[in-house]
Amino acid sequence: MISTVDKYTTLRTARASATISASAKTVSLCKRGRTPKGNAIEMARAAGVLAAKKTYELIPFCHPIPLDHIGVEIKCAGNVIEILASAAAVSKTGVEMEALTSASVAALTIYDMLKPVDKNISISNIRLVEKRGGKSDFSGAAKNLRAAVVVTSDSRSQKKNRDTTGPLIKNRLNDLGFRTALVIITPDCQKDISHALKKCCGNGYDLVVTTGGTGIGPRDVTVEATRDVIDKEISGISEAIRSYGQKRTPLSMLSRGIAGIRGRTIIINLPGSPRGVEESLNAITPGILHAFDMMKGKGH
Repeated sequence: MISTVDKYTTLRTARASATISASAKTVSLCKRGRTPKGNAIEMARAAGVLAAKKTYELIPFCHPIPLDHIGVEIKCAGNVIEILASAAAVSKTGVEMEALTSASVAALTIYDMLKPVDKNISISNIRLVEKRGGKSDFSGAAKNLRAAVVVTSDSRSQKKNRDTTGPLIKNRLNDLGFRTALVIITPDCQKDISHALKKCCGNGYDLVVTTGGTGIGPRDVTVEATRDVIDKEISGISEAIRSYGQKRTPLSMLSRGIAGIRGRTIIINLPGSPRGVEESLNAITPGILHAFDMMKGKGH
């Protein structure tokens, strides 16, 4: 199975369809519930619901998903029976396979119940109609946006230790489309950190990401430095980071990182560990890109 450990939970929905072709007489029997085996439409609806729930048992790489909704609609007209299956879940992974499995099994059930009266039934056009949720709904590129990284660390500023988090953040932001041209390494000094943040904002960077100094140690002052320079706080960003991290380690609650805006620049505090940085970026990307449209007055 593909790991979903680093994915975040969102509302996932999907719709899938299938088409059954038969004689007009057979379709009429189906519509009236008069087939030899009983009411094919009601039986197919029940089969479709059960199939969606069993998808992970049938298809090897599907994850068990706590489905919140399964629907099966069946319409008869002329010599065609149309099936539309829908599924929804608040989950880490999509529900398109559940919808497709539901539509397929509903179609097979109708086929089985109509075959005694029609030898020329066919199933066709099993397809995904729509899929929503996850990163695909929030994807996009940071076109024409510039980013800077501020690393706060006594040992790294004195070159006693090699910095790994700065390049990690820079690469991730570049992957999103940011032009990340500046990495500043400062000691754990509130005045120096504030100066670095003001410099980045003054040079017109759209995003400044800090790493380090968000804990409760005596030298952890990045949060205080950030609070000194921002005009308004964006508490939802830091809440999302801690919520995502807390589901993976109980130590995430000890991070005091904040996020806010200075002028036209968003500043976000991340932890100092590579793993903490990775998890924090997973929590806020690519959704953070929407913030820049909002700042331009485009709204939701």
